[in-house]
Amino acid sequence: MTTLLVLAKSPVPGRVKTRLAADLGNRFDLAADLAAAALLDTIATATATFGANRCRLALDGDLADSPHGAELRDALAGWTVVRQCPGDLADRLAHAHEHVRGPVVQVGMDTPQLTPALLLCMAAGLAGHDAVLAPAADGGWWALALRTGSDGRLLRGVPMSGPATYDDTRAALTGGGLRVADAPVLEDADHLAEARRIAAAAPGTRFARALLAIEGTVPR
Repeated sequence: MTTLLVLAKSPVPGRVKTRLAADLGNRFDLAADLAAAALLDTIATATATFGANRCRLALDGDLADSPHGAELRDALAGWTVVRQCPGDLADRLAHAHEHVRGPVVQVGMDTPQLTPALLLCMAAGLAGHDAVLAPAADGGWWALALRTGSDGRLLRGVPMSGPATYDDTRAALTGGGLRVADAPVLEDADHLAEARRIAAAAPGTRFARALLAIEGTVPR
């Protein structure tokens, strides 16, 4: 049974989407609202695709500190919620994968345009491969599927959040003997221009509605 794993930060102003906040005139509260909307979209899509009992959230921070904490806790009903381990992002990713038994599809909270079809595509790729790595437009990656979560150990030491992260991650996986399949490219919502494109492509999402609600307050 495939587990859907989400790595996320609690959407607390000043702790999430700081580059997006800068584009919004240093409105960290608005950036946190968008981060919460993106996470809620991701939770809803994951639940609809896999069922809450097969979904797992590795959380950095405390939902009680977020203005959207109560709504997020409600959305996570039936999920397994664990804390991320200390360390850099590569260590936290590896640790989260290693604590899943069997196949795992992992995503973050930066792609609110995620659909059930994309998640099922990631899972289906494991039928003929050991891993599926989905590139992001900025040189990173937005999703990783592993046939066995223990292979997450290969992520340790990989430089994350850079323009070569996808290439470095793929090299680490293939260097560990894994057969790696590709997946569709998506854009992360790290900057306002990207957020606007994502909202336009997925107008029915909470993220799109949240962005629409603040559009009159930010420059174009």
